[in-house]
Amino acid sequence: MSKLYKTYTIVLSLLILTASCGKLDLKPTDTIDPSRAFRNVNDVNMGVLGVYALIDYTQISLNATVTDEAAYPTENTVGNSDAYRWLYNPSSGSVTGLYYTYYRAIDRANRTIAGLDALTFTGSDVATASRYRGELLALRAYLHFELLRAYASAYQAGALGIPYSKVSGVVYPARDNFETVINNAKADLAEAKALLPATSNDKTRISNRTIVAAIQARVALYEKNWADAVTYSSEVIAAAPLATKAQFPGIWTDANDNEVIWKLKRVGTTDSRVGDFFFRQTGGIVLYAPAIKLINAFDQVNDIRYPAYIKFDATRTGTKSQYLVNKYIGGTSSAPGLTDIKLFRTGEMYLIRAEAKAESNGDAAADINALRAVRINNYSNSTFADKTALIDAIYAERYKELAFEGHRFYDLKRRNLPVQRLATDAANASGAVTMLPTQAQYSFPIPAQEVLINKNTVQNPKY
Repeated sequence: MSKLYKTYTIVLSLLILTASCGKLDLKPTDTIDPSRAFRNVNDVNMGVLGVYALIDYTQISLNATVTDEAAYPTENTVGNSDAYRWLYNPSSGSVTGLYYTYYRAIDRANRTIAGLDALTFTGSDVATASRYRGELLALRAYLHFELLRAYASAYQAGALGIPYSKVSGVVYPARDNFETVINNAKADLAEAKALLPATSNDKTRISNRTIVAAIQARVALYEKNWADAVTYSSEVIAAAPLATKAQFPGIWTDANDNEVIWKLKRVGTTDSRVGDFFFRQTGGIVLYAPAIKLINAFDQVNDIRYPAYIKFDATRTGTKSQYLVNKYIGGTSSAPGLTDIKLFRTGEMYLIRAEAKAESNGDAAADINALRAVRINNYSNSTFADKTALIDAIYAERYKELAFEGHRFYDLKRRNLPVQRLATDAANASGAVTMLPTQAQYSFPIPAQEVLINKNTVQNPKY
């Protein structure tokens, strides 16, 4: 080898080594360093808002399409039908999309908590930062619990749940059991509650203890912790009375927010719209109509929920559905379907308390009758022969009161009951009339990509 070549080789090697060392000193450009992203309390607030940005109406759409809440009309030639026809599998984005969306939100919450904890605050920022931390912990608990409702193999101790994530990073977690997720959510909620004020006027964020109590009540219901369910639902009921008959219709047009505990604010013309983007499409096509079974469940003359939730339009003829979901129609013609998404209401709390009391031999009838009295004109109190009659009445009331709010599928699953559609509602369902608890689709599948990449996780049974 010539000296010139040797010299060239040495110089080139030094240049490569120097360049390599320089590159090794550079910060990665594909991640955000929390120490740079979160510099003050305002940055933390932006992180909190980033978590809210990923919460939408997916739970509403999932529960409507796979149950007896909605029907798939013939005029719908563009909508996704695999969920409605129970043809979904681990590759079906219609039922697996929520998994990644909410884990993205959880990751944002964990990153923001880490950034907040690394900062030092003074003056009034101390209280503000504490409040944001409470908000983030409550959001983390809520998001995990909603994932648990969707993807748990069953709602009981020992059943496959979902991973409970408390730190941000590239990890390959195994699925936590149902009770582990519940206990982690309860711990986050308890810590959050201590950091938040007793009251506030903002219902678009988890801004006070009443909102946390509402989440705690729902968690306790699924845990079958009847004492906690009564305690937390009672706390909410005391703080937020039911809407009157005059106020109730205005909840769904955003004319008022009586009895709304927590909602997702929707503004403008491009925001996520439950009504216009899911139940209807611009141009008048009905994508999903209210099921005849649900329509028949109401006293159509006296129940004020019926016209608030369901619209009949005799001018729609031929293959068009004459029934439309009216619950998210909105209050303006310029943005149909644009309404705030109601995540928690006092009506749900009455039904949680009624169920908890019925299961623990308390006076559940009082809560059912109290709710019906403000929803049904000329209502007379009902009596119930036994516990079974009470429970049946509570679930029938949940079917009506909470229609199109993201509960029906999970309610049936809590009692191990089949999804049973009327033949009329299943006309376009390709035979999907009865879904038994023994079928794979009785639990939503973990995404196929997750199972493929994460060798520590397992799929729900029978997929």
